[in-house]
Amino acid sequence: MTKKMLTKEDGQKAVYGGCILGGGGGGWIPDGLQKADSAFNGDSPALISIDELNDDDYVVCVSLVGAPSAKELYVDSQQLIETVQRMQKEFPHEIKAIMTNENGASTTINGWLQAAATGLPVLDAPCNGRAHPTGSMGALNLSEVEGYQSVQAYAGGKGTKKVEGIVSASLDISSDAVRFISVGAGGMVAVCRNPVTVGYVKQHAAVGGITQAIELGHEFLSVPEGPERIEAVASFLEGRVIHSGIVSSFEMKQTGGFDVGLVIIDDLELTFWNEYMTAEMNGERKGTFPDLIMTFDAKTGQPLVSAEIQEGQSIAVISVPKENLKLSSTMFNEKLLRSVEPIINKKIV
Repeated sequence: MTKKMLTKEDGQKAVYGGCILGGGGGGWIPDGLQKADSAFNGDSPALISIDELNDDDYVVCVSLVGAPSAKELYVDSQQLIETVQRMQKEFPHEIKAIMTNENGASTTINGWLQAAATGLPVLDAPCNGRAHPTGSMGALNLSEVEGYQSVQAYAGGKGTKKVEGIVSASLDISSDAVRFISVGAGGMVAVCRNPVTVGYVKQHAAVGGITQAIELGHEFLSVPEGPERIEAVASFLEGRVIHSGIVSSFEMKQTGGFDVGLVIIDDLELTFWNEYMTAEMNGERKGTFPDLIMTFDAKTGQPLVSAEIQEGQSIAVISVPKENLKLSSTMFNEKLLRSVEPIINKKIV
């Protein structure tokens, strides 16, 4: 693929494929489908491969920052578009493409609406090819680049809570500032952030990750509803179904804007921090983040994110080795992976 005009059908496939690659996080399918619809209200966005650009061209990442469960959150289409336009105006180099932060039901198609509105293409290289809990896990290892100056344009909220602006500082300070502003805006802001060169993206992003999500979604949707869908997904990703059974226990608490919890299905125990982190059967480890662990409704084959699980549900669990995924360099950064351990009280590294 060099350049492909995206269609509404691609959007639907990207949502389902993205949900599976979300590994328990990355947003909800209905939200993703709604976003996919709004991306095709005007011009269609184009998807380009990284080879279409020069190594010294600049691209930006778009995302939403905040707590998805916040009651007063408000971000409209215009605000999403304005963050990109503000970045184009303020950043001294021309922006050549837009990338998303990760694969997930609602995140794979981040940027499609902005791309259609601004005429910029979507780059087939999400910052990470699977969903992940912390912002730094989707920041292309920029946290390790000495002196990197992060630029982040943001917009969100309505009425007296409306905010818009741009912040330029170290990655930590600018990310903390935008998260703080998102609280004042009612819980969520749109961001366009961290301009980087294509040469850097080639080394650190999940190149080809959007196409993988669309192809996985195609595979999933081409099988009639039922457990066969789960087998088709496992086979496509070269993973396996590790267990199928009834949820006997489900615990979830919200901590610092994250969902943290535990799912028990017979002898299988899953921990999650938004995304599934570990799968253990009778104490034996069957999958460890960034391996992909994902849950499905055992009867319909529908993917289920961690926050959707309920006691008494009949679910199936797949595990896919990290070697079969398209992953960012951050997924091999031990410092970032160790941050998971105190949250779930399990060894990750």
